[in-house]
Amino acid sequence: MAPVEKAKGALPGEFTLIEEIFAPLASDAPEAFALKDDAALYRASEGYETVLTVDAIVAGVHFLPDDPPESVARKLLRVNLSDIAAKGATPKGYLLVTAWTDDTCFDWIKRFAAGLAEDQERYGISLWGGDTVRTSGPLTLSLTAIGELPQGTMLLRGGAHPGDDIYVSGTLGDAALGLEVLRTRLGELSREDAVHLVRRYREPEPRCSLGPRLRGVASASLDVSDGVVADLGHLCGQSGTGARIEMDRLPLSDAARRAVEGQPELLQLIVGGGDDYEILFAAPPERARQVAAAAAEASVSVTRIGEVRESGEGVRLVDRAGQPIPLKQLGYRHF
Repeated sequence: MAPVEKAKGALPGEFTLIEEIFAPLASDAPEAFALKDDAALYRASEGYETVLTVDAIVAGVHFLPDDPPESVARKLLRVNLSDIAAKGATPKGYLLVTAWTDDTCFDWIKRFAAGLAEDQERYGISLWGGDTVRTSGPLTLSLTAIGELPQGTMLLRGGAHPGDDIYVSGTLGDAALGLEVLRTRLGELSREDAVHLVRRYREPEPRCSLGPRLRGVASASLDVSDGVVADLGHLCGQSGTGARIEMDRLPLSDAARRAVEGQPELLQLIVGGGDDYEILFAAPPERARQVAAAAAEASVSVTRIGEVRESGEGVRLVDRAGQPIPLKQLGYRHF
């Protein structure tokens, strides 16, 4: 893998970096005090609660070292916004920790900040603070997202019941296939399909418009980061249930479908590759119309992919005949 771009400017001092690059990202946030204090100050709206989530991404693990810095910034922000959305919350701001390597140049950081600025405008949030340090490597970036929602309405992993329908937003497998494209492990693809898959790997789409609309509708919810089967296992583990999902119901993009037609073995990657950052949730059958309405209002596709079962049944992926499909990998493992 190529190192982060070394040319075009040594890094200035810490406070110059903050003032020139990161303070502008906080200019619209009174909570941040223009990044001139030691902490931010946030008051949740009356009758609301605060939702917090944090994720880190590491070069060579969660992104490729030669990925565009704008895409790295968007991925860092969006994987956290995906967690906020899956809890039914609205994002408000974020804290950022950057551990730059000796290979990181000033222009790379400027482009990284530009990616954050574009997404801040898109999602209506601002930087509230953080820290910047050096490391011997690899490049490590951590972001804490802050959201809010009405008291007592957060969507938890636990709460699903046998008989509930299982839904997922968007499409599955694009990101895992996109990584395979970057690693030149896929067969022949059109340029259009390759670009689509790579973009979905580098820049996931958090479902911020859908999540809040699922409050009072979904019985349990989380986002798909490790793979649909693995993350459904997390939901069922917290709910004390099992689940059955049907392979033929899994929503695929046209690009993913064409890739799978040429290499059917890629279906294993679709369900176990991770990095989808779609919302996976359960809801009682009588709320099917509410689910459809939420999806339509959010302009996000939602697909019923299975059913919550009793705990003794485990989590099963089945074919159209109802026969279990053996899985080589349940999902991404961090350790």
